[in-house]
Amino acid sequence: METIVKTRNLTRRFGDQHALDGVDLAIPSGSVVGLIGPNGAGKTTLLRSLLGLSGYDGEIEVLGYSPRSQRSQLMQDVCFIADTAVLPRWMRVAQLLDYASGVHPKFDREKAEYFLASTEVGPRRRIRDLSKGMMVQLHLALVMAIDARLLVLDEPTLGLDLLFRKRFYEQLISDYYDQDRTIVISTHQVDEVQHILTDVMFINHGKLVLSRSMLDIEENFVQLNAVGEAASKALAIPHLGSHGILGGRAVIYEGVSREALAPLGELRTPSVSDLFVAMMGGDN
Repeated sequence: METIVKTRNLTRRFGDQHALDGVDLAIPSGSVVGLIGPNGAGKTTLLRSLLGLSGYDGEIEVLGYSPRSQRSQLMQDVCFIADTAVLPRWMRVAQLLDYASGVHPKFDREKAEYFLASTEVGPRRRIRDLSKGMMVQLHLALVMAIDARLLVLDEPTLGLDLLFRKRFYEQLISDYYDQDRTIVISTHQVDEVQHILTDVMFINHGKLVLSRSMLDIEENFVQLNAVGEAASKALAIPHLGSHGILGGRAVIYEGVSREALAPLGELRTPSVSDLFVAMMGGDN
């Protein structure tokens, strides 16, 4: 399988602080990757480095290009949606489509108009008059109309209500994603995207602390819901972290056989958010 994104010893400093600290990663083609981390963990700095929008030390290769020296070639095959849309607010929607058609050789105006036809974003509307949700819909339509190989999303649904967020990801997967495209999503709304992820990466204090496929997580991590006296026995077994449940504890393990844990309670695969909390915060 082709590797779309590679980094080696990727480092970014701001004064004495490491925003990125020796990050090594590899993202395969056709994957949908969730980039998860607390505020200030380095997520946005990592994404901006991959896009050539931030300086860095170390090595980066995206689609075979260096973001530092070959950014113009790179951006022919990459699309980016940031947490704050930066569309020209004075334009009308039709003018924006005209502009995109003129500057991007891979932009398909008919496809963008098709996506917008199912929304309230009409061609005569000024961008400054659009709601936050409409702005995101317009941005997504522009992106989906470009035949790009890599899509990078940095908190793309920030500030949207649940219905808009659900529609955004449904449209992304049903109308855009295929096995030749790769999507990287940085988000705090982990539970809403878990069902579409093929891979997940955890970052904290600029360090990559986990990079696994969802299949690997299912095979190697287990959550035990133990109540009563069984909870104390469960906590005595080395574990990543735990949290309270009604009458007991939910305990998350790595590399412990399910057969050994089964007598103590109910077993399940931990959610990405529960696994993240366990790895970042331990017991709570």
